[in-house]
Amino acid sequence: MTPRLFLVGRMWHYRLSAGGRRQQRSTGETVRRRAEAVAAQAAEDARRAASGLEPIPTLRELVRQWIAAHEFVVSASHLKGMREFGRLHLYELAELKIDVFSTSLVEAARAQHLRGHAPATANHWLRLLRLLFRWAVRRRLIAEVSWTVKPIKTQKRPRAILPAARALDWLAAVDQEGGPAVSCGIRLMLGLGLRESEVRTARWEWIDWERRTYTPGRTKGREAVPVPLPDWLATYLEPRRSAAGLIVANRRGAPLYAGFASRVIKAANSAVGIEGLTPHRLRGTFATMLSEAGVPVQTIQQVMRHKSVLTTIGYLEVDLGRAVAGQQRIANRLGFEQQSTEVRNGEA
Repeated sequence: MTPRLFLVGRMWHYRLSAGGRRQQRSTGETVRRRAEAVAAQAAEDARRAASGLEPIPTLRELVRQWIAAHEFVVSASHLKGMREFGRLHLYELAELKIDVFSTSLVEAARAQHLRGHAPATANHWLRLLRLLFRWAVRRRLIAEVSWTVKPIKTQKRPRAILPAARALDWLAAVDQEGGPAVSCGIRLMLGLGLRESEVRTARWEWIDWERRTYTPGRTKGREAVPVPLPDWLATYLEPRRSAAGLIVANRRGAPLYAGFASRVIKAANSAVGIEGLTPHRLRGTFATMLSEAGVPVQTIQQVMRHKSVLTTIGYLEVDLGRAVAGQQRIANRLGFEQQSTEVRNGEA
């Protein structure tokens, strides 16, 4: 099945036989070295077709195939991220067959991404690319991932959580900035740790008022785990209680639009002087406050509906209040507190 090259004018063409059929096509190249590469790829595609195997896709084609295969089985946010990756971030890799990828090619594309994006987004870009290639391996399109690129080490920054002392003022600002449906949805995020997509599909019939639990019927990981319904949230929901239907909806009774909470949360942050709080960080607030209340991380993992406890740990922020209290106890044991008192009283 070795292709034979020949010139037609200045353009190189190839001829090969596969499965008893002869193929003859233009390579579209005038340079022999490039034409040989095109012809070799055509021969490989013909060999795979003759063996009943799928042709090797380009990266752009692989993205399309992944989206088509996962459109109804992954979350809307995951799907949106992959679509954006395929539309904006393939760079020079887009039209390359996935079996010719190398470490140097991927590193060059990542460097191009870094010219306009932060290092943390480059790591996310790399995760999506690796996910696609591992999926290609499972489909036996390629034998293995042919490149190895390590994530960039980035400085981890503290992420925002809602300070308990300003929670009531913040919720009051939410009520002032948003309508009743948005205010209710934001309280579901804070009180139950729901994702925004889970709030948009939340239903009254999923609340067990007798046991005071809420069991999400539509979740990112398809889990159905009861979450305790706190008294303050139950009291808030009681006047709005219905036998069935969406808990939060627009005036036409339809689900709220994706991203419904972002503007209101941003405005509430400005009103009370909080920076960086987002809809997803309300979920982080929920997890962190459970941890601060002494709830074991395995229990938090269950109500957060995480498959790995490491994912749960990633949501938890350091409880500096406990650290301060611990430092104070250590100071007392070492006698530093008595010394500080003497200095303050002018006895030193």
